[in-house]
Amino acid sequence: MVDLSSTYLGLKLKNPVVASSSPLTQKPETAQALEEAGVSAIVMHSLFEEQIIHESLKLHEDLSRGAEAFAEAMDYLPTYGQYSVGPETYLETLRKIKRSVNIPVFGSLNGVSTGGWIEYAQKIQDAGADALELNIYYLATDPDLTSSELENTYVTLVSDIRKQVDIPIAVKLSPFFTALPNFARRLAEAGADGLVLFNRFYQPDFDLETLEVTPNLVLSNSNEMRLPLRWVAILYGRVTADFAITGGIHTGLDVIKAVMAGASVTTIASEFLLRGAGRAADILKEMNAWMEEKEYTSVMQMKGSMSQKAVAEPAAFERANYMKVLSSY
Repeated sequence: MVDLSSTYLGLKLKNPVVASSSPLTQKPETAQALEEAGVSAIVMHSLFEEQIIHESLKLHEDLSRGAEAFAEAMDYLPTYGQYSVGPETYLETLRKIKRSVNIPVFGSLNGVSTGGWIEYAQKIQDAGADALELNIYYLATDPDLTSSELENTYVTLVSDIRKQVDIPIAVKLSPFFTALPNFARRLAEAGADGLVLFNRFYQPDFDLETLEVTPNLVLSNSNEMRLPLRWVAILYGRVTADFAITGGIHTGLDVIKAVMAGASVTTIASEFLLRGAGRAADILKEMNAWMEEKEYTSVMQMKGSMSQKAVAEPAAFERANYMKVLSSY
């Protein structure tokens, strides 16, 4: 019998398949469907820093109605939609989902500053979250902002939150850092128990009829996992943190590749949105069949076996592989 269990953020999980943040992870009934299909944990949708600010501005507006001092700020967030719920509604949803399933539930915060964010990290912990994912998203558009200043902001934020909560913390990163291994190590030293690679930023598009900038949701495909696969393979065993690969995980073989690179878990959203929560059971069957065929007895046996530290040609993850790929066409 193949043992699919894995350990992530100090939590023993029954397998490496985690449901990533999506509309499926924000309702008790769909969370239950994911659990029944076999996922080992659920990451809730993010509570955005702007939503916390929005609530404070709304309170101020109510107290000083007529001043219209914050009219523009109050229009910043939509007044409806699944990702525009207020902080208290978010916490209540977390409590309901936590009561409805028997697998770990991770809260999620999206922002880049301290202050109110830390307060809600504590509230998410108090609401019963088993871990907290910090989805730090800051688009550096100011030419005067240096990379070191931005990285220091991230590290300070992780350090400040680590001092205030006891539950495990995972940091969800973008790939846009000039010296990712050093930055990853600094985050781990600041208190991050895990690193999630990588955040899929939804790029804006142009509507040529209305001449407006429009949001455009594009689901992932398996080719997108190559970037996080490479970096997890490089970082595994060199940074004291657990790793999760997100973006591009669609099949059981994708999960196996991620584990072999050194990931403790994979987090999946697009595949479940495309094919339903029940797809998790198929992914686990694919994993089990492949591992039995190749005579692997456990996920832990495979973990990190294709990382840079373990493979015969470590240069395959570096610049030398670039030339090899070009010459192979």
